[in-house]
Formats: sequence, structure tokens, C-alpha cells
Amino acid sequence: MPSFDIVSEVNLHEAANAVDQASREVNTRFDFKGSGAKYELTESVITLTAENDFQLQQMMDILHLKLAKRDVDIASLKADDPQISGRQAKQTVTLIQGIDTTLARKVVKLIKDNKMKVQAAINGDKIRVSGKKRDDLQECMSMLRTGEFEQPLQFNNFRD
Repeated sequence: MPSFDIVSEVNLHEAANAVDQASREVNTRFDFKGSGAKYELTESVITLTAENDFQLQQMMDILHLKLAKRDVDIASLKADDPQISGRQAKQTVTLIQGIDTTLARKVVKLIKDNKMKVQAAINGDKIRVSGKKRDDLQECMSMLRTGEFEQPLQFNNFRD
């Protein structure tokens, strides 16, 4: 029986490369000279440090540009509010991975509401969709691509 998995993943290696490129750009830009602005990546959390809120916003724009160039979807970022204390401002950005249960239920409900000839089952942080025909699965994929979700979805593990 043909099937595929719906996942939400971020390529952490590409994200690390994008953070490194953004850090190099901040170090060479004239308006950031001597400001101590920097990026730090730990696991799936990026910490931005600068002197003020304006520089944080500039750093966020640089980060978005570098991530987009490396095909990391910007929708998978969750930015917290900036924390400003004295002469230092910090902001944390989390890379969201995996499908949480509320989004998984929403996707499964959408598939069932469209009366597609496929079955969807939640398996941890991914959704397994199976059906009798390959065309039904491809129709389901195209329907999900047009849907608006809180985070990007990818399709992998397609099997006949």
C-alpha cells in the first residue's frame, strides 16, 4: 500500500552555515564596528546580542536573508520578544522542528474533511498518510501544499 510521511524539519547544518555567514557580515559591517553584536547557535536556538533594539532588528533581517539563501524556511522560526537591559539587548530565535499534536490533528482533519481516499495517522512528530493509489497520495500532497499552516510541511519517505 503506497504511503508517505508529513514532517516539519529544518536542516540544522544549513542553519548553522547561515548563522556563520550572518555573523561574518555583522563583523564586517561599518555600523556594527565595536558594538559587540553577535549570533550564537546552540542546538536549535539562535541568540542575537546587540547594543540596542534597532541593531537587533538589523541582525534579524540579515539572518532571514542568509537563511532564505540556504533554503531554510523562515516560517520555521519563532522569535521571542527582545530583552533590553542597560547597554545590551538580546533576542532568542527558536528553530521549530516536528509537528505538534494540535497541528497534526488539524492536518488530519483537513484530509478527512476533503473526503480524500487516503488514511492519515499521527506517529509522534510526523503524520503517515497511506492510500490504495499513488494518484490519491499526490492529490493529498498538492492539497496540503496549498493549505496555510503555522509551520512549513515537507513530504518524505514516499513508498509504492
